[in-house]
Amino acid sequence: MNEKEALLIKYIKENPFISQNELAEKMKLSRSAVAGYISSLTKQGLLLGRAYVLPSKKDVLCVGGSNIDRKIQVIEPISFGTSNPASSSQSYGGVARNIAENLGKLGCEPSLLTVLGADKEGEGLMHHTMEFSDFSPSQVLPNEATGTYTAVLNTDGEMAIALADMSIYDKVTVDFIEKRWGYFSSSKVVMIDTNFPSDVLRYIIERCYKENITLCITPVSSPKIKKLPQRLDGVTWMIANRDEAQALANMKISNDEDFHAAAKSILNKGVENIIITRGSKGLLYMNVAGEAGTILPPEISVADVTGAGDSLVSGFIYAYLNGYSLEEACKIGISCSALTLQSDETVNPDLTETKLLEAYAKYFH
Repeated sequence: MNEKEALLIKYIKENPFISQNELAEKMKLSRSAVAGYISSLTKQGLLLGRAYVLPSKKDVLCVGGSNIDRKIQVIEPISFGTSNPASSSQSYGGVARNIAENLGKLGCEPSLLTVLGADKEGEGLMHHTMEFSDFSPSQVLPNEATGTYTAVLNTDGEMAIALADMSIYDKVTVDFIEKRWGYFSSSKVVMIDTNFPSDVLRYIIERCYKENITLCITPVSSPKIKKLPQRLDGVTWMIANRDEAQALANMKISNDEDFHAAAKSILNKGVENIIITRGSKGLLYMNVAGEAGTILPPEISVADVTGAGDSLVSGFIYAYLNGYSLEEACKIGISCSALTLQSDETVNPDLTETKLLEAYAKYFH
């Protein structure tokens, strides 16, 4: 930002409804020159739209999916090719949305950038999420259906198969993101999932790298890893499960040595910190500064695994924002995940900052 742009921002802060003619008079410039500066500031993400709206500072911008989650749990072992007795439930989900809600419950100030359909599902999802997160970066698309995610769980609550209808995210374009860049540049952390198209993900990664914006990526699934570019320079944290790490590193992970080799391979792509979750075996973390370690999870009674990975990411980001070390942040992430694993909901309705810190103290001190 140059001197003229800084002065223009100053006048807009004093009066957000000031006209271009008034700005030109105050700055002793032509109106066309002022219009040029405004255009430049908008492209930089320092102004939002034509009304000279200044983006408010947020802790985290969560970018990606917001879906209706449907869970179907079989009562007896699954028999393929025939009808299975089951119970079902419906809740609000989506990786980015889940993380935004978790962070809001933990006392952070998240905002959510997603797209919804103009339907009852989207309306309900938006009103629910607005209790925990700023929804202003998002948009309702009139001729699209809100995304849905249906998980079929076995008798132990483990996922047997999941079905996703997420065609709405293909409508997101680079131009859509560029017009909302002010939300990116005004956030302490940007978290993206891999629901949006590959060119959009590449644009976000490259621009965050160029502008030195802290970026966390949590892949949605191993097939969607293909959407990410080969080089991942500028990715501050990659938080992936074993299947996703296998896809990222292009190798099979069968033992502890493989986990370490995969982590090193992902770091070689430009990632600064890699965290690979390993289910009942906890997680492995490694970074370019030479820090590395494994953390085992506490023994708990698992009610439902859905959303556990999202809550781990949420706990990790919460810890980062509060100044914890990488190892401590991983432990807080595991503690947050443990609270969700013990809940039947994708986002634990009882999650609070106090309960998270109590769990952290219980499990790791």
